[in-house]
Amino acid sequence: MVPPVHRYDLISCHDCGVLHRRRPVRPREKARCVRCRSVLYRGIHSDASRMAAITLGAVFTFLIAQFFPIVELEVGGYNSSATLLGAIRVLWMEQMQLVAAVVFLFTILLPAVELGALLYVTLSLRSGQRPPGFDHLLRAVGMARRWGMTEVLMIGILITIVKMTSLAQVVVQPGLFAFGALTLMLAIVVSFDPKMLWNIGEHLPGPRRPAQQVIRDENAPLLACHSCGLVEAARHRHCARCGARLHRRHPDSVGRTWAFLLAATILYIPANLLPVMYTHSLFGKEDDTIISGVVYFWTSGSPALAAIIFIASIVVPVLKLAALALLAWTAQRRSRWQPMQRTALYRIVEFVGRWSMLDIFVITLTVALVRFQSLAVITAGPGAMAFCAVVVLTMIAAMQFDPRLIWDPVESNGEKHV
Repeated sequence: MVPPVHRYDLISCHDCGVLHRRRPVRPREKARCVRCRSVLYRGIHSDASRMAAITLGAVFTFLIAQFFPIVELEVGGYNSSATLLGAIRVLWMEQMQLVAAVVFLFTILLPAVELGALLYVTLSLRSGQRPPGFDHLLRAVGMARRWGMTEVLMIGILITIVKMTSLAQVVVQPGLFAFGALTLMLAIVVSFDPKMLWNIGEHLPGPRRPAQQVIRDENAPLLACHSCGLVEAARHRHCARCGARLHRRHPDSVGRTWAFLLAATILYIPANLLPVMYTHSLFGKEDDTIISGVVYFWTSGSPALAAIIFIASIVVPVLKLAALALLAWTAQRRSRWQPMQRTALYRIVEFVGRWSMLDIFVITLTVALVRFQSLAVITAGPGAMAFCAVVVLTMIAAMQFDPRLIWDPVESNGEKHV
């Protein structure tokens, strides 16, 4: 006789919705969906003490990175240095509040929320207690992780340094090394799956959400919570464990995707035509667009950096717009065409979406560093604001699209693969 499957043993594929029985995997191994081959979860060391130690180290490194200068420029007797907070402040003072707010959100606030919440949770789990606000904190970790862009910022810092070497003498400061270490540490922190932490906390004493009155029905479909991963057959609107809203498919997924996609497409035109930076120097005023920045690196002997900026700022946004349009159109028509390939395309779009912010981070640091009074000053232009909006809108469009719609018209011969 086959033993019954406990609700914590079930896991739903994020990309196609197929249910699986959770099985243990060794560290560095991956469990993949039997239908679409998406990664369901990874094997890691579930030692709360180890998690807390790594997270605590990341918190200290994060603080050093924020408050120490990243780089200093020396030219003609003038010195200029910048921290990330200082660069954001410069953007704000130059009436670029939208760009400044986005950079602050993606590089400071959300990474701080992720690290702070994880540290609090892992320290509590280490002591054998389920902390107050456990569910809300882990939901915050999941949300912050989708938008945090420390690794993109690190690449932007390196590109800015290479760009500045042709203008002034560059002196590396402690903030640069802190950001490099933070990027590596966050790569480890990201492996701490909030859904796994939910399962650990479920068996520990501590405050819990008030029990809901749930009407159970054996014929009711199994619904998976996208926040904590709990799978239950119950007729209620919110997850019984974390309180997140449940839905079989994202409401109005295709319509919302089209709306954000259209807005991003319209803004993409001024993002490339309008200047992203103005350079005021002894030789006059010069306007720089995204394309002119690519040309500058190419002609100055840095073809690799020119290629990186061209791919991240030109190629990636265009491909994202085209790929999301294809996914939305085929899902709307309930097409059965190449579901495996379309799912892989969605995963690529979701992964590369954040890298288009690379040019915005380069602009932010450049504007803060090049402030040599009458010698040379660089300010941000309206193109930066339009391009920032394009990146954010395409990321939201990708998040609104429900990849399970790709597989709904496909005959699965039974959706439950447990």
